Amino acid sequence: MKYSTIKLPLHGGHPPPYLIQRMVRLSASISYVLINEYGQHEFLRRLSDPLWFQAFGCVLGFDWHSSGVTTVVTGVLKQSLNEHIHGISIAGGKGRKSMEVKNEIPYFAEKHFNLSSNKIHELLYASKIAAKVDNAAIQDGYRLYHHTVFFDKDGNWTIVQQGMNNISNMARRYHWISDNLENFLCEPHTGIISDNKNSHTLNMTSIQSLENQKICVELVNENISNLKSSIYRIQEIVKNIQRENNTLDLWMNKELDIYDSENEKTEFKDSNIQDYLSLSKHYEMPRRIDWNLFRKIYDVHPENYEDLISIPGLGPSSFRALSLIGELIYGTKASWEDPVKFNFAHGGKDGVPYPVARKIYDKSIKYLSSAIEGAEIEREERIDALKKLSEYSKIIRS
Repeated sequence: MKYSTIKLPLHGGHPPPYLIQRMVRLSASISYVLINEYGQHEFLRRLSDPLWFQAFGCVLGFDWHSSGVTTVVTGVLKQSLNEHIHGISIAGGKGRKSMEVKNEIPYFAEKHFNLSSNKIHELLYASKIAAKVDNAAIQDGYRLYHHTVFFDKDGNWTIVQQGMNNISNMARRYHWISDNLENFLCEPHTGIISDNKNSHTLNMTSIQSLENQKICVELVNENISNLKSSIYRIQEIVKNIQRENNTLDLWMNKELDIYDSENEKTEFKDSNIQDYLSLSKHYEMPRRIDWNLFRKIYDVHPENYEDLISIPGLGPSSFRALSLIGELIYGTKASWEDPVKFNFAHGGKDGVPYPVARKIYDKSIKYLSSAIEGAEIEREERIDALKKLSEYSKIIRS
């Protein structure tokens, strides 16, 4: 089976006004047909599919492989969708606009759908926790700069957010949906689309990280002096491992004796040395730790990892440190498997990128094609949109 390659590079500049106007008109018409035929909930489901989202952006006339697909498509939909016609509201956006979600959600929810306070709270919580998860629980080198929440009259929602790697100038897009989501910290995404699959990604949302999650919660609920002792001990261990890394003694000795800051002997078996060396490269202990924050966390007494990650002020480095303590001292390993589900840049013997699910993809193409055919748009625009969809289909299959 052939593999498709799509990169999401950072493209500078802005789409011209005439293109935006065309995209707004086209997206409103196509969305109306889809929602009228299949309903708001199904439209949200489609937006949560990274491949369908990419195809939709292509149909609207934007670069099929650019990181701008995310920001432009969501921005265009925010202009084109009318709550009274389409039955969907959109909050958030790129950069500073992403911070407006906390104000836009309650405003739109009350004004257009008269949602209950509980539903509004659920929407706000989903927005907050999804952003925290993709910034802190998944540490893949991509910092979020775009966050959008789509929701309907029943409070069903889809979240599309995007992060940027400042070194490679490549983007990664994360998709969520409320359907059957029981846990925000256990395999929660409907899809993650990226240019590559990283080998050093701490993934605390993996089912393989559940035991490590439990240890992290236990650590912050213990006496803070115990946590301090563990962190100081780990810092010394990692320093010694790195210092010993290039010496022959490391490889010749059956055991490696290391003394921590309290002169307590820590014994490493030869068979485990490689694991610890690998961990010392992956993890980076925070240089400064806000112990006042950990005292507050102790008072809050989080019951689970979702409660823990919801606490304001606790950043990625602290979660990384807690995970390391759990792995080195208590033996509960965290997952280093990149959770990306749709990878479109580099092939390899491990089957990356993933082959396109042909039946699902063909169904999506048919779904979009029928919407274009039924849309109230000019014949020239309809033909152009179908051509772009056909071109995208050829690219994804090549």
